[in-house]
Amino acid sequence: MKKFVLTGLLLSGIVFSGMAQSKVANDPKAKTVLDGVSNKFKSLKSVVANFVLRVEGAKNGVNDSKKGTVYLKGAKYKVTLPGQEIISDNKTSWTYAKDVNEVTINNVDQSSGAMTPAKLFTNFYDKDYLYRLDGETNEKGKVLQNIELTPTDKSKNIFKVIVSVDKKNQSIAKMKVFEKNGNHYTYEITSFTPNANVTDATFTFDAKKYPGVEVVDLR
Repeated sequence: MKKFVLTGLLLSGIVFSGMAQSKVANDPKAKTVLDGVSNKFKSLKSVVANFVLRVEGAKNGVNDSKKGTVYLKGAKYKVTLPGQEIISDNKTSWTYAKDVNEVTINNVDQSSGAMTPAKLFTNFYDKDYLYRLDGETNEKGKVLQNIELTPTDKSKNIFKVIVSVDKKNQSIAKMKVFEKNGNHYTYEITSFTPNANVTDATFTFDAKKYPGVEVVDLR
């Protein structure tokens, strides 16, 4: 479960790469909503968001819930989950596992089409997905605009993503990822703090703060 959550989150639950540009027309109303989210995020200096990750297995075989926090500043990010940290300064990435006190270091592939938490809030959808507006719902006092995205690369395990956007604040409130094997992953944003005081040190891994950590450097 831990390894999958890590994989799932980087892309915030979604890692798609090498996708072809679709020739099918997308829903212009959905694009307007997504562009609004992208433009708002690009105007912010930084973001701190708390979220809840809920995992549902096929036929209710797996059920799990975890709370986490994501820190964003431009293309830099840090994601914390119980026992896990994923950090990137957009040049180097660190993945830390507390249970084995081990950190894995990689170079960031700038040419990769992989989803990252920073890309989640920008215009990733234009190249990788078909999208359509799937109506509005009212949840917890918010009006949510629900957008269904399907990857243009049909060979991937993920076949559908539902993104729910807070209509008033133009921010992502919830995302549900559907896999072909029947698993569902729901990421619900519980708080969103724009222009938070986040230093650049947040986006590097300081081994001195993790006594005895084993470093696996794959660069």
